[in-house]
Amino acid sequence: MSDLVLENIDLYYHRVHALRDLSLTVREGEIVSLLGNNGAGKTSTLSMISGLVRAKTGRARWGDHDLLRMQPWDAVGAGLLHIPEGRRIFSTMTVHENLLLGGYLVKDQKVIARRAEEAYELMPRLAERRGQQGGTLSGGEQQMLALGRALVGGPKLLLLDEPSMGLAPLIAKQVMEIVQRVNAQGTTVLLVEQNARAALKIAHRGYVLESGRVTMQGSAAELAADPRVIEAYLGA
Repeated sequence: MSDLVLENIDLYYHRVHALRDLSLTVREGEIVSLLGNNGAGKTSTLSMISGLVRAKTGRARWGDHDLLRMQPWDAVGAGLLHIPEGRRIFSTMTVHENLLLGGYLVKDQKVIARRAEEAYELMPRLAERRGQQGGTLSGGEQQMLALGRALVGGPKLLLLDEPSMGLAPLIAKQVMEIVQRVNAQGTTVLLVEQNARAALKIAHRGYVLESGRVTMQGSAAELAADPRVIEAYLGA
């Protein structure tokens, strides 16, 4: 089983203690959501998993992979894909060129082409804009493009940071439905999302982070019904 397991992770940015004795598990096939206010450590958790920053202490394993010893490009090659906040698409390249870049570590061009077509089938709006420059897309379309680019890489574990940020409610709902469909096709998802209601609607389980620590955890239903979560993140 390719479960993601973090144990007693401590992470520092110079003197700032960003993650404090953090432990969590994402089982293969799950969607797990990380909830918390700005500065709680959610993005730091994703960055540590994908190798962009290094933990000072603790253990981080994904299946047989020791994530604390992996380089980011090796993680990508193994199927660990990270879509950061802000989408980070290439604005002067076309939609199709952006998608193909997602397969830069895939040696079989036929596999890249097939995955790109599968992304178009999953998100027909991208197919309609195949030759359009990425920078001319709407925010929702750019988020779909970021998702599609990751899918061309063949993700087994997908790290998603704020996929609905800045999107109109209807478009945000569509993006979250796409994430749910990607998971149904076999991709494990660790989701950071400010819209806690939307995140818990599609997640199997969740963790609440405060000041770099896990303060609550449980099934999505349990967290959605917890008075503390309702007061802090869901509203009345």
